[in-house]
Amino acid sequence: MSFFTVQNLTAGYGKTPVIRDVSFELERGCLMGILGANGSGKTTLLKAICGILPHEGRCTLGGTQLERCTPRQLSRLCSYIPQRSGIGIDLSVLDVVLMGFNPRLGMLEHPDRAMRAAALQAIAQVGLDGKEHANYLHLSEGQKQLCILARTLVTESRLLLLDEPESALDFRYRYSMLDELRGWIASTQGSALVTLHDPVLALNDCDRLLLLRDGQLLGVMSPRSDSLETMERLLCGVYGPISLQPCITRGGKTRLLLLKEDEP
Repeated sequence: MSFFTVQNLTAGYGKTPVIRDVSFELERGCLMGILGANGSGKTTLLKAICGILPHEGRCTLGGTQLERCTPRQLSRLCSYIPQRSGIGIDLSVLDVVLMGFNPRLGMLEHPDRAMRAAALQAIAQVGLDGKEHANYLHLSEGQKQLCILARTLVTESRLLLLDEPESALDFRYRYSMLDELRGWIASTQGSALVTLHDPVLALNDCDRLLLLRDGQLLGVMSPRSDSLETMERLLCGVYGPISLQPCITRGGKTRLLLLKEDEP
């Protein structure tokens, strides 16, 4: 049985569906990227899975149907990280990261010393060492995303749902962000579902890729095993005429480049 299964998921806003009849499976320990043009339903898919949007269909995580969970139960099973945090009050970076422990705390219970130590470690891990007492609102957009990533890393969730976490990060931190996610997956044996704006990043750093077009599943591919022809055909359905070119780094590692081709 798959670690996480989505069956016939349909969701939208009001009476207008944005995604229709989407089904896929996610294995334990997998980093799955979601690619699609603007408006294809990437964010809607994540919001439906975590229960923010009402939907038809079923999401099952480790044998537990998420639609039957209370909000508190759901928050312990999966964590959703939106493109914008929604934090609009003065909080320190440390306080924001400590919010990741909220699902484990009772009413009026405060994070203990071990939780604070874990939060400080996560802050340093994402590259914000020395900023634990800085005002979150005064950070750059990229630093805010790193802070939210640190908050995510301290959770005990089994499934992470991240909406374009790389969008405000520079070149170096885009890759280190996915390295941190991989480290979390390895240490927890959980899985992550991540919408990505950068297809090259997705092709080279995700185990599997789910492609959406106009709210429907276009296909699922595995960059490490699928042929270039298969991947080009699917990616053309999202980006138009493209080609994939393998490139060898100075260290001898093969990476894929996505090139825009002329219209036929």
